[in-house]
Order: sequence, then structure tokens, then C-alpha cells
Amino acid sequence: MAHGLLASTALVLSLGFAAAPASAQQGAACAFRGALDEAYCDANRDMVADAPADPAKLRDPSTIVFTYTPVEDPALYASQFRPFLDYLGQCTGKRAVYFQVTSNAAQVEAMRSGRLHVAGFSTGPTAFAVNLAGAVPFAVKGNAEGYESYKVVMIVRADSPYRTLADLRGKRVAHTSATSNSGNLAPRAFFPGLGLTPEKDYQVVYSGGHDRSVMGVNAGDYDAAPVASDVWTRMVARGQVKRENFRVLWESEPFPTSGFALAHDLKPELAAKIRQCFLDYRFPEAMAKDLGGNDRFWPATYAEQWAPVRAVADAVNAPYNRAAFDAEARKELEAEARKRAQAQQPAAPTHVAPTAPAGAAPAR
Repeated sequence: MAHGLLASTALVLSLGFAAAPASAQQGAACAFRGALDEAYCDANRDMVADAPADPAKLRDPSTIVFTYTPVEDPALYASQFRPFLDYLGQCTGKRAVYFQVTSNAAQVEAMRSGRLHVAGFSTGPTAFAVNLAGAVPFAVKGNAEGYESYKVVMIVRADSPYRTLADLRGKRVAHTSATSNSGNLAPRAFFPGLGLTPEKDYQVVYSGGHDRSVMGVNAGDYDAAPVASDVWTRMVARGQVKRENFRVLWESEPFPTSGFALAHDLKPELAAKIRQCFLDYRFPEAMAKDLGGNDRFWPATYAEQWAPVRAVADAVNAPYNRAAFDAEARKELEAEARKRAQAQQPAAPTHVAPTAPAGAAPAR
């Protein structure tokens, strides 16, 4: 399925953002939509799409399709969320399946087109999903103390000479993807005020993911990277990298972590059931360990928990609209294409060229 979504993302970028399914079309009858795409209405002004007024346009699928943000290897999350999907199927009385995606753009497009019913979106792309795909955030991960948050941390190798942000002038810094809050938008909002402007003071290289940024810094491919602290912490806990190999030059105030959202056009009874299933669930030990010690879902709303995310977007003049999505998604696709091209390049020869015979013309 992942390959199909990549193809759909390419189609979105070449032909423009795909039209919403007929069930989402609100048309001229919409009195207010705020920042939402023209396919959706927000009559109650809660910043998310209203359910269709026409009962015939409400959906009650026999199979619930779920996916989680590809901030790390998508196959990893398919395994980690398997116990929850088994539970969700039992709780709702429906089949629940995991839909693997490999980019934020493909995930948003899948919900807009009606192929995705429930999803965990990364912090920044949550806003695109709300405005362009009719996603309705309702929960975030957490523990007994409260919901999970993360900080943006600028990491470098511990054995590097870099001690301050100013030391990164002229260096290669990995941003994750163009639509990422922690991996791109927040650094662009905060760093100029700290004397370090992306693109101007350092070279931005899109890595394609937080885990790739961390591994790239660890390997010396990048001089530094702004990443989500929760992803980095999980990688340390899994033994993928060692914390002592890194130094943190700067960290932000907390942001909400990934948001879980429903498609706006599910039947109210099904939507309410799914919400309750999420809030009643307690993660098994292995899942809690994989997800940073979180063991439950906490209720959340887009208007409240995502206010600081929208503030970052306003600060960098990056509205969560269709034009911005197309532009940022194109950057994601181009960065991924460059990585594939680099990976396919043949390795440089390691043998020593034979010595030319005496009197031979020099090679040109």
C-alpha cells in the first residue's frame, strides 16, 4: 500500500491537490469555514470540519483504516500499534487495519480521499490534515501524569567543536521535512532571533525524517539537526544511538506531540465509539516502552493544544493551506528523489589504476 500512496502523492503534486470525496463537499451552503478548505464547513467555529448535515453523506465503514505519522520507519509503527488495532477491532466490533504511509503528504491525501478513517498525524502536518482533509483531532499520547509533549532540540556530535548555535554558521544542518513543525518550521521561526537564520547562515539539507536526522548526525553526515526530543529519546531507549554521543546546543519550550484524528464524516455514533475506545485503552508493557513510556491516550482539541503550532506557522508566514501544502509536499518528494538517486550511484573504484606503458600519451 505504501507504494500506492507514494504514487498518489506524486499525482497530487503534478495535477494539483485531489478533490475531496463527494461526502465532504459542502459547497455554497457553508456559512463559515475559517481556514478550512472549501470542501468543509465550520459552523460552530471550533476550527475543525463539521460532520455533513446530510445523513446520506455520513460513513459507517465495515473496516476501520488507521495509520501513524511516518516520523520514523513506517514498518516499525505497524508492528508497535498491532496490539491497539486488535483492541480497536474488538471495541468497535469492526475490522481494524494498518495503512502504511511513507510521507506526511501521502497521509493527508489518504484521509482527504476517504481511504483513511483514523490517524496519528505528526504535530505540524496535523494542521494540514485539519484544513485540507477534514481531520478532527481528539487525542494525544500520554501517561498517568498528563499528555505527552516534546521539545525541539538542536543536536550535534559530542566530539564536535560546536558549542553554540553561532558555531553552525556555514555548516550542513539536517531539517527533517518541509511540513514538519519541529524539524523545519519551528527552527525557521526561532533561530533567526537567536542569530542563526536557516538557508542564510547554514545549508539546509532535508533528511526525510527525525530518525534519519539523528542517525545522520551520529554518522557525521550532518553537522547538526533540529529534531523532536521524543523521537531522539525513543531511539536512545531502543539502543539505536547512545545519548553520550550527542550534545544539545539548544531546546525549545514544549509542543504537543502527534495528534490522533478522525475523519469528519464518520457517523456520530461510530466517531463517539472510537473516541471512547481510545480513551479507555491502556498500552501493554511492550507498546508503552516503544512509545516513550506513554501508556494511554488523553483528550485533546485542535483549538487548544495546537495553538502554539499555529503561532509558529504565523511567525514564518507558512499558512496551512492548499498552496503551502503543494509547495512543501513537492520539497518532500524532491528530497526523497535525491536520496534515492544518491543511493543508486555506484561506489567509487578502490583499485589502483595500472601504470601506463612508457611513451604512452597521458589520459585526458
